[in-house]
Amino acid sequence: MKTNQEMVRTMGMFTVIQRTKDGMFNATDLLRQWNASSGEKKEIYKFFDNENTKQFIDALMIEEKLNTQNSAYLKSRGKRGGTWMHPILFIKFAMWLNPRFEVQVIKFVYDQMIRYRNDAGDAYRELSSAVMKIVPKDFMPKAMQKIGEALNWIIFNQHEKMLRNKHGSEEAQRELFQLEKKVADLINEGFINSFDSLISYLRNQWQRKNNPPVFVA
Repeated sequence: MKTNQEMVRTMGMFTVIQRTKDGMFNATDLLRQWNASSGEKKEIYKFFDNENTKQFIDALMIEEKLNTQNSAYLKSRGKRGGTWMHPILFIKFAMWLNPRFEVQVIKFVYDQMIRYRNDAGDAYRELSSAVMKIVPKDFMPKAMQKIGEALNWIIFNQHEKMLRNKHGSEEAQRELFQLEKKVADLINEGFINSFDSLISYLRNQWQRKNNPPVFVA
């Protein structure tokens, strides 16, 4: 399931914001960071005024079969407003800011993090359906809150609201997906048959990950 969340990710010395539903990046936010760190004053309209950029956007729309220009880039308002760019156009924009970004940006945009982020969303729904089999209906909201906190502690060793959207690494999203899927399977197969046994299992997973055997007496 693809939900329209905003993932904050690390790219070199900067952070970038990517929407999980369509993969678009916030170019305005990256430009703000670049100008602050470099002491330069680059302006995004100069990027779009460049003839090479115009030709690139035309080619991008043809190659990616984009029906409207808004599929290549669009402007929005609000807390996360600014210019949002298609991942391929964002690569070109980042390299326009600084050619040294080239290798980092190409690797960064084409990892599998977003795919695992969406898979983790599907697995969470599957996990919720499984949990409904072992807890009373009126306890479900509280149960899923506790389970969500436990998952955060296991994967990220901390907890706060929307934490998983702040950890934009392929490895963490893949690990979260695999754990949610595994727990759902254990419930559906009858190996976990109560909320207490589920929390006990998750506690053991946290201890196993964060307390290596070498430190256990």
